Amino acid sequence: MALVLSRDTVDIENILALNPRKQTHATLHSTAAKKQVKKHWKRNSDKSCSKCEQLENNFDDIKHTTLSERGALREAVRCLKCADAPCQKSCPTNLDIKSFITSIANKNYYGAAKMILSDNPLGLTCGMVCPTSDLCVGGCNLYATEEGPINIGGLQQFATEVFKAMNIPQIRNPSLPPLEDMPEAYHVKIALLGAGPASLSCASFLARLGYSNITIFEKHDYVGGLSTSEIPQFRLPYDVVNFEAELMKDLGVKIVFGKGLSMDGMTLRTLKEDGYKAVFIGIGLPDPNRDSIFQGLRMDHGFYTSKDFLPLVAMASKPDGACQRREV
Repeated sequence: MALVLSRDTVDIENILALNPRKQTHATLHSTAAKKQVKKHWKRNSDKSCSKCEQLENNFDDIKHTTLSERGALREAVRCLKCADAPCQKSCPTNLDIKSFITSIANKNYYGAAKMILSDNPLGLTCGMVCPTSDLCVGGCNLYATEEGPINIGGLQQFATEVFKAMNIPQIRNPSLPPLEDMPEAYHVKIALLGAGPASLSCASFLARLGYSNITIFEKHDYVGGLSTSEIPQFRLPYDVVNFEAELMKDLGVKIVFGKGLSMDGMTLRTLKEDGYKAVFIGIGLPDPNRDSIFQGLRMDHGFYTSKDFLPLVAMASKPDGACQRREV
């Protein structure tokens, strides 16, 4: 006779359903869906250029989220660990925010970083540059209190920086069969165009699934894409980008510099002829939006777009050799 489990009334079952459960699969939501859901949870107004503070002659480090261990522990214990956490509903990467904050409060920094990087291979970069006030922090239930919302970005940065200092390599999932026993489909050649955040994330997830023949083609001589070429050193140090790339390469992903679409005859057709069965295009948006009134203006006219100005600032702020080619 089959076992019969007792059930409570519907309202009690709904409350019990809020209890955390161990996830057995990834949770995927489109960015468009997240933008719609976020509107139901945000407790602050959307960002607007009319409300920006004056930054003229202000060269302060605006990365105010950095926390010491004492500051991180103090911030972590403030978290309410909400059953239906609004911060998580506003996060585009679906991080289990209250769980990694709980790990930090228990001084389990490795566990917190593992939880972050499992869902987001670029967890340290996001902890430093993600606009949290418009996303997870904007939905925090402590937003209206005297001490303000939880510094989620700072806690994420703290946990992943501690893990970075541990120098622990990323390993292949032990539950997967040995490489030689994996199905043939997992040995096909996969190409990723561009070594920016999108390709680094895609390659990391593919390698974690067991795919063993993954190659990234990058036309520049450095890894990171926009994170390296357009974000200044004080905002996002290059060693952070390199750290996340090294975690990806721990899984066997290869990076080829100096090659990209339309370079040396590389096209989707030639990649197919070379045996690549799948291609991920993560080349970003190389051209800025330009209003018609500015058409024809160039840098020698004193007109700079973001794609002209930011790379000059970023490259000038990087340490010597940070953006030079590396053997992989």
